[in-house]
Parts: sequence; structure tokens; C-alpha cells
Amino acid sequence: MSKSASNIADKNIVDRSRTRRNKAVFDAVKSTRERLQYGGVGTVAFECEMLQMHIAETLYGATIMPLFILLATGIGVYITRDIEIVGWTLLALSGHALALIFARKAQKQTITPANVNRWVSTFLAVQIIIGLIWALFAGYPMGAKDAALPMFYKGATLLIALSITAMSNFMLRRAILMTFLPVLMALGINAATSQDPMAIGMALMFFMAMLFCHYITRRLHNSSIKLLSFQSEKDDLIAELEVAKSMSDEARRRAEEANLAKSRFLASMSHELRTPLNAILGFSEVMASEILGPLNNPLYKEYSGDIHRSGQHLLDLINEILDLSRIEAGRYELQEEAVSLLEIAEDCVGMIQLRARGKNIRIVQQFERSLPSVWADEKALRQVILNLLSNAVKFTPQGGEISIKAGWTARGGQYVSIKDNGPGIPEEEIPVVLSAFGQGSIAIKSAEQGTGLGLPIVQAILSKHDGQFVLKSKLREGTETIAILPAKRILQTVPAVEDVQAVQPRKRSFA
Repeated sequence: MSKSASNIADKNIVDRSRTRRNKAVFDAVKSTRERLQYGGVGTVAFECEMLQMHIAETLYGATIMPLFILLATGIGVYITRDIEIVGWTLLALSGHALALIFARKAQKQTITPANVNRWVSTFLAVQIIIGLIWALFAGYPMGAKDAALPMFYKGATLLIALSITAMSNFMLRRAILMTFLPVLMALGINAATSQDPMAIGMALMFFMAMLFCHYITRRLHNSSIKLLSFQSEKDDLIAELEVAKSMSDEARRRAEEANLAKSRFLASMSHELRTPLNAILGFSEVMASEILGPLNNPLYKEYSGDIHRSGQHLLDLINEILDLSRIEAGRYELQEEAVSLLEIAEDCVGMIQLRARGKNIRIVQQFERSLPSVWADEKALRQVILNLLSNAVKFTPQGGEISIKAGWTARGGQYVSIKDNGPGIPEEEIPVVLSAFGQGSIAIKSAEQGTGLGLPIVQAILSKHDGQFVLKSKLREGTETIAILPAKRILQTVPAVEDVQAVQPRKRSFA
């Protein structure tokens, strides 16, 4: 055998490279599960994503604050008649432009865990500068005939600015405090020096509004972190599902390859074994029947009979294995035609009668007559009933009784029931005897051991017919097996064409 053929044979047995691939897959899945179950998710893990979201929000809402500053300036000039407010406006717009410049610069770079803290500090420094500009606005004296109107204008402007900043900067931690602490200090100094009740009230009101906005932004920040953590967990779970799917596809592919190899092996072995078996069976039968002349030694005749029985047993085993393999591979095709289940059952009883008489077993037939034909595979149904009758004869003791029934089911189908008074099957062993090559403890102890393929083949054939197989058994009471065909397999009788035409009403003439 060549080296390449040897490698192919080894690969069919075990894929040696699969161990390393599976190790990497299992390590990835293990780390993902540990991170999901035990790893604490904090703000540091999502700081980069939060900063990127802050940059995107800053650039998206770049025109909101400048428009508000211009509107507030126009209203302030109208109320106070003080044109010097325009100078503060230019300073405020410059601070906002500085924030946009740093946002665009950060957008062009990649935010990484190594530089995220530097960028956060930069943006907070910009917010402090903007806060100092708003502090100049808060401390700017506005003269007017009615002092309450400028105070109301200043307080409303600061509160709106506080709200806009809170909504646009909640993804940047401590942005509200860094921006409006200077404003609060300016309002507090103004209230302390003037002792004006309105100034004191405005300072207290702005302090409460700033605390409220800080609380709201912190909640929004934490909610964003939770959403990011959920998204990360979802991505990890999707990755794990993809890994599991790839492993399942690999396992399915290998199972299909193994099944194909098994089918090829069985096809090859069936040909290689059947050819010599036919010769063994033929020559042993000739020797046992002494067609070519008597044998000098009587033991030779006995031995030739043993050879014939053993060869026949081996041939039956090969046929059952091939039938089961074809069924599992989906290559068991039904040759369906109109057949009589009653006639098939009677023929099977006649075929098994000789074996039953050899053990002094009585077969009782209880058939419902006038059963219509069914649409099924005659050979397959014959195999089903013969297998069930053979099992019943095998496990029924000397002088026992077997009853076979055929008739209608409650749902309009047909059934064949075979019941014996043998030793029965323990309830816990029923799944075993219904599996391929499975045998119960009583079958193993029996002198007539089988292959354990009869009942699985019966189940498979009935399943191909959309039917059902039922096994009922009690220990020391006997076993009953029921093969059921569904109602859609029953062929109903149809009246002749001439009769149908005869009962049609004649057309009336209206001439």
C-alpha cells in the first residue's frame, strides 16, 4: 500500500488535524462563557465606544448650540439694549468651535484603550473652557428698567443651556459638573455679594436643576453601558452559536462520510460473501440429500446438514443487515401495488406452520373477512408478518399457542396482531429489543438466538408505509405485536363506469 493511500485510510479513521482546530474552538468558547458568567463589565471596558458615540453626537448636533447662542444674544440685546453681549457671543461660539475641532480630530484617529483617557481629559478640558464662558454670562451685569426681566432672561438662558448640554454630553462622564460648576460658583458669588432674594433664588434653582441633570445624565450613561454590554454578550453568543454550528456541520459531514463508507463496505461484502455462500449452500444440500450417491460415513450427512443450516443462517444475517442499511440510507424503495393484507397473512401462516408443528404449537387464526385491498409493497408486508410470526414461534414453548388476527382499526386502517404465550419481555428491555442488534435477556439465553434486526426492520418498513408498530409484553404472560397500516392506504371499492352512468339523471327536453 502506498504512503498516500495510507494517509487517506488514516484520515477516514481519525482526522489528526481536527484536534488542534477543536482545541482553539473550545478555548474560545470557554473564554466567552467565563466572561459572560463571571466577568464583571464596567465602564472602562466600554470607554472607547462611549467616547466614539460622544464624538458622533457632538458632530451630529453641531448647529444646535450655536443657534441657541445667537437666539439668546438677540433676545438679550432686545431686553437690555446692551450691545456688549455680542462680544460674549463671539467668545461662546469660539468655545463651541473648539469643541468641534477636537471632535473632528478625534474622529480621524482610532480610539484605543491606550489613548482613550487622554481624549477624555481633552474633551473635559474643553467643557471647562465652555463652562467658564457661561460663567462670564452668569456674572455679567445687565442693566434695564425692570430688574426682574434681565434676571428671568439670564436664568432661562442658563437652564436651557444646561438642558442642551446634558442631552448632548451624557456619554461623556462628569461633563455636566465640569461645565456648569463655574456657572454655579458665579451665581453663588453674585447672590452672596448682592443679597438679592431673586439672585439667591436663581442660584438655588440652578443648583437643583444641575443636580437633577447630573442624575439624569448618569442614569443615561449607565443605561448606555448596559446596552453596550448586552450587545457584546449578544455578539459573543452569536459567535458561540457559529462555532457550535461549524462543529455540528463538521460532525455531520464526518457522519455522512462514515455512513457512505459503511454502505460501500456492506455492498462490497454482500457480493463477496454471497458468492461463496451460494456455493456452500448448494454443495451442502447436494451432500445432505445424497444426490450423487450415498455417503460412506453417516456423520458426513449430519455434518453437511449443519453446514447448510449455518450457511443459511449467515445468508439470512447478511440479507437483514443489507435491508437495514438500505432503509437507513433512504434507498429502500417500495414497490407499491394493490394487495390483500388478509391473503398475505394466510400465506405467512402456511409458511410458518411446519416450524410450529415441530414444536407442537397451535396457531389460531381470527381474520375479519371481506377486507378491502391496501396500497402497499407485498414483499415488504410479507417480510413484516414472517418476522413477527418467526419471533412468536421462536419464543413460544413446546405445546404453546399463537393467535394471529387481522381486521379494522378504530381509525379506519387495517392491522395484523400476533400474540404468543411465551416468557414475555421485561418492560425495561422493550426499548432494547426495538433497537438495531438489540436482544433481551431471555433472547440471549434462548437456544435460538437471532440477529436482533427483525423488529427494527419491521418498524422501518411500517414507517415507510406511514404505519405504526406496537409491542405489548408482560413478563411470564406473553408478547403481542401489532402492525398497523393507516386509513389512507385502504383502497375503497368504486362502482363500475356503466353503473355510474346508469344512475345519472336523464336530461329533460324543453322542446
